[in-house]
Amino acid sequence: MTFTVQDPCQLVRKTYGDPVAEDLRYVVKKVVGEENFIDMTPNMSNNYCCGGGGGFLQSGLPDARREYGRLKAEQIINTGATYAITPCHNCHAQIHDLKEHYNGKWHTVHLWTLICLSMGMLGENERVYLGPDLQNVGL
Repeated sequence: MTFTVQDPCQLVRKTYGDPVAEDLRYVVKKVVGEENFIDMTPNMSNNYCCGGGGGFLQSGLPDARREYGRLKAEQIINTGATYAITPCHNCHAQIHDLKEHYNGKWHTVHLWTLICLSMGMLGENERVYLGPDLQNVGL
């Protein structure tokens, strides 16, 4: 299994920048293993927006939102990662939708889901977005 991570615009690109992106990668690598992590290109403060934030998810313009997010879908596909980790709820919803719309092969998973899974405290009802390779881990 391989993992990549989305840098949330509000947290990384618009406020704290690369230091918080580096902290995010530190946590992700501790949870999934550094050898299983594939970074997107570009990344951190230069990463692409997923296209779902700022109310765009609720805008009623799904075709425009998906076209805007096409670059993000291609970026994830180019990593070849099995999982796209999203620390932001808007990113999660958008990246999951992009996977469905563009027939992506990745699973979209919240960062907190992987943290809880790694600690052995993820409940059965919280495994919705896990692929079959992780759904029964720790049960």
